[in-house]
Amino acid sequence: MKTVTLLPADTYTVINKTILTTQDKKNIISLYEPIIGPVAVSLYLTLWNDLDTLEIMSKDFTHHHLMTILKSNLDTIKIARISLEGVGLLRTYFKSGDINNYVYELYSPLSPKEFFLHPIFNVVLYNNIGKTEYENIKTKYQVVRSDLKDYEEITETMNNTFKSIPGNIIDEEIKDVSVNHNLVTEAIDFDLLISSLPKGIINERTFNKKTKDLINELAFIYNYDTLRMCELLRLVIDENGNVDKDNLRNAIHKYYQYDNGGALPTLVYRLQPEYLKTPSGDESNRGKMVCVFENTSPYDFLKSKYKGGKPSLRDLKILEYLVVDLGLKPAVTNVLIDYILRINDRKLTQGFVETIAGQWKRLGIETASEAMELAEKEHKKYNKQSPKTTKTPVWFDQNITKENVTKEELAELEDMFKEFR
Repeated sequence: MKTVTLLPADTYTVINKTILTTQDKKNIISLYEPIIGPVAVSLYLTLWNDLDTLEIMSKDFTHHHLMTILKSNLDTIKIARISLEGVGLLRTYFKSGDINNYVYELYSPLSPKEFFLHPIFNVVLYNNIGKTEYENIKTKYQVVRSDLKDYEEITETMNNTFKSIPGNIIDEEIKDVSVNHNLVTEAIDFDLLISSLPKGIINERTFNKKTKDLINELAFIYNYDTLRMCELLRLVIDENGNVDKDNLRNAIHKYYQYDNGGALPTLVYRLQPEYLKTPSGDESNRGKMVCVFENTSPYDFLKSKYKGGKPSLRDLKILEYLVVDLGLKPAVTNVLIDYILRINDRKLTQGFVETIAGQWKRLGIETASEAMELAEKEHKKYNKQSPKTTKTPVWFDQNITKENVTKEELAELEDMFKEFR
């Protein structure tokens, strides 16, 4: 890092790179001050105060101005500035000249939830103030839970509050998102992302095309903005400036579930896009089965296999892998789940699922019919090589009718149809 002598006549300009709120001031004093000290906090608040009325950018000031306001010498101010830089609240740029000039970029602090989940800040705060004070501060930020056991919820639903738009408009939007991935690539502003990360932890190879595509994809799926992705990336960039993709996925998954009460990304609750559905009118048992696969979300389909119970966390993780990580279409995911549960003694085995799902993804399988035909073909080929007595799905027979199925198979079909009526 370049060593620069700071002089009272050196000028500086403050630029606000985020949105600063009154709550941020409280968070800095409660959470950051025990780590960076009162002078650093005073410097941050002074730079904030230097901004214009719109809190976007300041006019030019001299460092003598800071010395006067803070009643501190330049060495103390420089140490305070470095402390702010170390915790991500400030970035500093320098231009030499007859009078040196600095640009100070201000960044908002982490929210309390993000702060207490941070693997470093959380621990440093605890070490600096001790258990008692730490628990007092943490209690201060705990969400107050109301006792509503004697209340009845009368909140209106979205369907009753807003008018829906025509289905064909939605279908076209879904189609565009599925086909035109340029819509997803705009999810992250990489200029802002790179400028928000400490220069020491990244290099010119950190954000190659594959990494950018993954970051954009994850930001789109989990609905995270650039600054939130920046905070998560800080946790997973290694000492060589490389993004650990698995750690990034896990970090985003963990934070998303924490923020959303354990819920999965909305993709697992979506139905098959209309443009990939089979035309209506097929009243055969196979046609009805296709209709079930196409008009049931992967989450609801998996849940139906639990006979009224909730899917296990392990199975939900597999479901998330299929829909989010691999990007299988909802109907294809449903076919795969049904197929594996029936031939694998009602178990979703991670390795088994990944092998079949990977093949289907590489082959570009996007519809329920394609998935059903491929499953039947592959299973017959496998059984010919290594005969087994595993139970196969009744939909394996493409010409299935009420006349050519056994009573047991017919009861199985009827039971499945009844589940989704």
